[in-house]
Amino acid sequence: MGLIGMFAFLQVYSVQAILPVLITDFAATEVQAGMVVGATVLAIAIMSPFLGMLSDAVGRKVFIVGALLFLAIPTALIAQSPSIGWMGVWRFLQGLSVPGITVVTIAYIGEEFEGRAVTELMSFYVSGSVLGGFMGRFLLGHLHELLGWRAGYYVMAAMTLLGALWVTKMLPASRQFVANPNFRSAIQTLGEHLVNRYVVTACLLGACVLFSLVGCFTFINLHLADTPYELSTGALANIFAVYLLGVIITPLSTTLLRRFGSARTVRVAVVISMLGVLLTLVAPLWGVVIGLAVMSSGVFITQSATISYIAVNVKKGRSLASGLYYMGYYAGGTLGAWLGGITYARGQWSLTVWLLLFVQVLALLIASFGMIKTKSKAA
Repeated sequence: MGLIGMFAFLQVYSVQAILPVLITDFAATEVQAGMVVGATVLAIAIMSPFLGMLSDAVGRKVFIVGALLFLAIPTALIAQSPSIGWMGVWRFLQGLSVPGITVVTIAYIGEEFEGRAVTELMSFYVSGSVLGGFMGRFLLGHLHELLGWRAGYYVMAAMTLLGALWVTKMLPASRQFVANPNFRSAIQTLGEHLVNRYVVTACLLGACVLFSLVGCFTFINLHLADTPYELSTGALANIFAVYLLGVIITPLSTTLLRRFGSARTVRVAVVISMLGVLLTLVAPLWGVVIGLAVMSSGVFITQSATISYIAVNVKKGRSLASGLYYMGYYAGGTLGAWLGGITYARGQWSLTVWLLLFVQVLALLIASFGMIKTKSKAA
C-alpha cells in the first residue's frame, strides 16, 4: 500500500522543483507556472468520481495497474513540450490517470480489511503518497542539474513503468469485491453521498487542505529562488526533504485518531499547520525550512484523519465516496495553484501567506462545526 501511494504521487507535484527554470525557459508568468501544477490537480478532481464508479463495475487491481501504465505515457511526452501550454496539456493527461490509483486503492483497503487494519493501512498508504510527493520533487530537481529537466522526465516515466510491473506482481487480487455495473444504482448512491454529512464535510476539509499545501509548496519555490536566497533547483529539491517528516508522522497519527477521534485531531493539526505557515515569514533560511516542516506535518495529519473519517463512517459506495472526496480535495489544490499565482504576482510571498492562513481558518471552522464527533474507539 505504501509503494502504491508512492508511485501514484511521484509525478503529481514533481514540476514544483523546476518552476523557476520553466519561467525562464518558456518566458512564463507566475500564474502560468502555477497552472502547470494546477493542470494535473484539476484533471484528478474531474476524474475522481467517474473512475470510482467505473471501478465499482470493473474491479480494483486491473484499474490500479492500467492507470500506472497510462501515467507513464504523458510523463514521457512532457520531455517534448515546445511551450508552457503544451506542458500543461501533458500534465493534465497525467492527472486523468491518477484517480485510477488513488480512489481505487482506498476502496480496495476498505473492502479487503476491517477495523484497526483499515486505519493502519490507510496511514501507510498516505505515508507512501507523502514519500512519492517528496521523491518526485527531489529527483526531478537533481535530475535537472545532472541531465536537464527534459531527460529527467524520461527517467520518471521509466520509474512509473517499473511501478506498474511491481504492482502487477505483488498486489493480491480482490477477494471481497462485488461488481456493481448498474449505472442507475451508482447515480442513486451519488445522490445519497451529496447529502451525506460525513462525505460533504470531508470534501470541504480536503479542499482547504490541498489549497494550503499546493499554494505553499508551489510558490515558496519562487520565493526561495529569488533574492536573498537564490537557491538552485537542486537546493530547492533538498528543501522538500521536510516532506519526509510526513512518512513518520502519518502512521503515528493513527494513535491520535484512536485516542481523540477525527474531529479533535483535525482541529489541532490545522492550528499546527497555521503556525508553520507563519514561520515561513521569518528571514533566515533555516526558519523557513522549520516553518515548512511544521506546516506540512499538520497537513499530513489532517489528510490521514479525513480519509480515515470516510473509510470508517461510509459503508456504501466506498470508491464513489472516495472519488467525491478527491474531487473536492483536488479542486481545492487547483484553486490554490491559481489564486496563489495571482496573489504571489501581486504581493510576493508575504501576501500569499495571508491567503493560506485565510483558507486554514476556513478548515478550522469546517472541522469544528461540520465533523461529527465520533467516539475515540470507533475512530
